[in-house]
Amino acid sequence: MNLLLCSISTLKGLYDISAVEVGQHFYWRIGGLQVHAQVLITSWIVIAILLGSSIVAVRNPQTIPSDGQNFFEYVLEFIRDVSKTQIGEEYGPWVPFIGTLFLFIFVSNWSGALFPWKIIQLPHGELAAPTNDINTTVALALLTSIAYFYAGLSKKGLSYFVKYIEPTPILLPINILEDFTKPLSLSFRLFGNILADELVVVVLVSLVPSVVPIPVMLLGLFTSGIQALIFATLAGAYIGESLEGHH
Repeated sequence: MNLLLCSISTLKGLYDISAVEVGQHFYWRIGGLQVHAQVLITSWIVIAILLGSSIVAVRNPQTIPSDGQNFFEYVLEFIRDVSKTQIGEEYGPWVPFIGTLFLFIFVSNWSGALFPWKIIQLPHGELAAPTNDINTTVALALLTSIAYFYAGLSKKGLSYFVKYIEPTPILLPINILEDFTKPLSLSFRLFGNILADELVVVVLVSLVPSVVPIPVMLLGLFTSGIQALIFATLAGAYIGESLEGHH
């Protein structure tokens, strides 16, 4: 009886925790759905930055590249290297996907570290980096899952699913569970790191607003870039794994 009461109390505690929200949210009603408007707003800003930069980069390419053209060519070469290292010789078609993931996450993370979104007043709620919301990171992780399933199925057809019973059918549940844990680990790693970084900066600014937060903010810029690279690298590794057909 005591064990039952303890279990019920634990479940009630978990339910109460699940209702807690980090920060204040600005909602839009779209039909019967309620969406986090601040995520859409900041995501559109990030997308506009990326599109504007791309247009500027390819608008007037020079034989002798300018500093800006050199920078974008370096970024493209870096993304190609990451894709080739993780996927292998079949990396070509996946460069746009890996590059889009990396650049969107990188600019999103840096927007939260560099731009004080909270100074923009909303009717209610507050703005934050897109990757500061679990919905964004889960969506990116699910896109990655769809990508590596597509990679495996497009190359091997239904025989792709044979990998779940290799090297022995006994591992079937574990192999299936692994595909569920991949998007979970991708999304929660990115969300947790970005949220923690922003919370630390906010706390330090409120306690010691002059000098102490600056090194933490610089460290946040570094870790934000690393998180974008980790996400893109793991996405490439999962796609390469599907193409190879083994773990």
